[in-house]
Amino acid sequence: MGASGWDYVTRYDGDAEAALTALHARVFQEEYGDGTQYRSLKDLYEGEEFMGIEGTHTILDIDRVVASDDTPTQSHTADYGTLRPLALSRVAHHFGTDRPSVEQYNKLVTAAYESTSYEEHQQSLLGERQMRWTGYYIILYTGDSPTHLGIFGFSGD
Repeated sequence: MGASGWDYVTRYDGDAEAALTALHARVFQEEYGDGTQYRSLKDLYEGEEFMGIEGTHTILDIDRVVASDDTPTQSHTADYGTLRPLALSRVAHHFGTDRPSVEQYNKLVTAAYESTSYEEHQQSLLGERQMRWTGYYIILYTGDSPTHLGIFGFSGD
């Protein structure tokens, strides 16, 4: 089926794990809310063959937040299924600030999707996602207050 990139903006109250949990609930409802395939997120995660091979091609494929902003590597199995902060140097590189807004994030994501060449895409914000089954988050600001997370990654085989 191939890998699928995904991105989200979600509310943030200072706890990235809580934001991921809330986003999981929202995306599960959007994708599986009719209850015909899975009645709960727990039911989805118990489908080990589906989750381990195909996945959902959404943030639901990511099961935990890690504090490290080190680049994930395929040889480190603990990196799979993780959401990590994008290194501040990379945030500053893409946004020109360490306090980007939701609007700035959306603009860079849109530009990445509209890029017309592989090289252009690789240099974009979404080009940071180099490893399947992982994702990054960026704290987004409204004025001086951290209010949202921009989350992006890709998963699927």
